[in-house]
Amino acid sequence: MSRSASSRAGRRGELPPSPEPLPAPALDSHTHLDIAVGGEDRLPDDAQVDAEIAAAAAVGVTRLVQVGVDVASSRWSAALAARHPSVLAAVALHPNEAGAGAATADALAEVDRLAALPRVRAVGETGLDRYRTGPAGWEAQEASFRAHIAIAKRHDVALVIHDRDAHEEILRVLEDEGAPAHTVFHCFSGDAAFARRCVEAGYVLSFAGTLTFGNAGYLREAAALTPVDQLLVETDSPFLTPVPFRGRPNSSRLVPHTVRALAEVTGVGLPELCDTLTRTAERVFGPW
Repeated sequence: MSRSASSRAGRRGELPPSPEPLPAPALDSHTHLDIAVGGEDRLPDDAQVDAEIAAAAAVGVTRLVQVGVDVASSRWSAALAARHPSVLAAVALHPNEAGAGAATADALAEVDRLAALPRVRAVGETGLDRYRTGPAGWEAQEASFRAHIAIAKRHDVALVIHDRDAHEEILRVLEDEGAPAHTVFHCFSGDAAFARRCVEAGYVLSFAGTLTFGNAGYLREAAALTPVDQLLVETDSPFLTPVPFRGRPNSSRLVPHTVRALAEVTGVGLPELCDTLTRTAERVFGPW
């Protein structure tokens, strides 16, 4: 999707209020502050972004991973991480961008250049999307995914995967190419059986607000069987807002809703879960 299309899709209604703060610091492992804070046709200014980061910190969400989806947003993400100590960056061409022909040699070279920067700690979101991209774009998507895997391995950074209706294809490509040492399934969308396969492969499963949806029992089953040190949480803001605010714009300060849901599902105490999520994030992305 383009940034403007994503913005329209993710900005519906009033911003929800901030939740009760967490008892220990946690993080948002996947956010799009440029879309969540900016408008449909502009990037947010520094003051707006800083206010959003401060609002997240006020409820215990003290670390963020800002994720690019094209060359422009990847550059913006890297620049934000370079100036803000609470933020690390991930850079990539989104699978739907790749399927539309955006994964040119020049674009991939720019992702490669950005991935070498010290505050860029992941390549993503990359992967496969069989929902929004039709069969005509699948070959280009897969070629881009393979190129991104190579970039992540070359720079020894994490790989952040977008997987929509493509579970088997994702695992096939990872097996073909060899996964990087740290591989994260962003907004994990599989069932318990798929989660077991990912866990056995050593991958990290990141759960978004979808974990709280009434129709997402399969996600709660998947989270319950995942070792706690292979879990992360995210917003994917401004998308996938957790219950009780589903359908309204998401933001990093709403992570506590998902963390509390994850604590209930796993049976892990909330302070211990926050600490474990933070340690896992540091293992995957390195120190902030």
